[in-house]
Amino acid sequence: MYYIHKHNIFRLVIIAFLTVIGHCAWATSPTTHNMKSVEVSSPNAPLQPIMIQGPMPIEAQYFTALLSNVTIEYAGNAVFYKGTLDGYPIVVAKTGKGLENTAAATAIGIERYHPRLIINQGTSGGHDPSLKVGDIVLGERSVNASNFKTPRLAQGEGSNPLNWNPMDIMASEGSAGEGSSAKDAEKLRFYLGDKQLIALASSLANQYERGSVVKGTIGSGNFWNNELDRIAWLNKNLGTSVEEMETASAAQIVHAYRTPFLGIRVLSNNITNHGEYDPTTAEDCQAFVAKVIKAYISNIDG
Repeated sequence: MYYIHKHNIFRLVIIAFLTVIGHCAWATSPTTHNMKSVEVSSPNAPLQPIMIQGPMPIEAQYFTALLSNVTIEYAGNAVFYKGTLDGYPIVVAKTGKGLENTAAATAIGIERYHPRLIINQGTSGGHDPSLKVGDIVLGERSVNASNFKTPRLAQGEGSNPLNWNPMDIMASEGSAGEGSSAKDAEKLRFYLGDKQLIALASSLANQYERGSVVKGTIGSGNFWNNELDRIAWLNKNLGTSVEEMETASAAQIVHAYRTPFLGIRVLSNNITNHGEYDPTTAEDCQAFVAKVIKAYISNIDG
């Protein structure tokens, strides 16, 4: 009985082995049935769009008109125009004016569209007397030029903005104005533009006919400075080439999301050298940014 039992076990093992082999052969062999079929491939990951920001209609409409297959989406005060340029997905964000609108639109745009890079562009006022209306500044740096702490003065002692101290609101989670953390906050915070985008834009400077294309510092704040002494102070102490109301707030949000970023601003006026306001510069800036984006798209691998 022992040998019969052992023999039966051996037969069962052989049968199980042959069954597995047969199943594997059947699973890997080509289909031979005559039924109709279709093979559905795994989809490719969607391309990350490029986002172009402009605060006012005149700073967004020209670029939007360059897009194909445009759809429009709204969020808060922002309007997002989705389309393609040279077959590549683009989102033009009309952010609205000011630091708050721009910061909100930037965060919404990143969360919703996951852009591979963001360019904030539009008009600006000159701080550097050597720059003329129509010149373009590539934001090698941007800075919030309205973050200041005033010295303590008694009632009746007036106010002197030329004595204000810088205040870095991102220095710590403590107070930026009082207490032990306040001293660490007495500094400027500059956000650097993406070096590759700056290099690409600089390489196209000779294709811009309205004026010069230079690297510089973009100062942002919810103000419109007409005091020449204040403008000169900002230019000297912050190194500002131009002022506007958006770039630094976008840069601050973009930095938190680790997204490549560049500010590109055209001078629409410059009271330091009597350069009168010219709104047509907004279109010139967008046309130059379009050249930068087209060159970027043409260099994307694959």
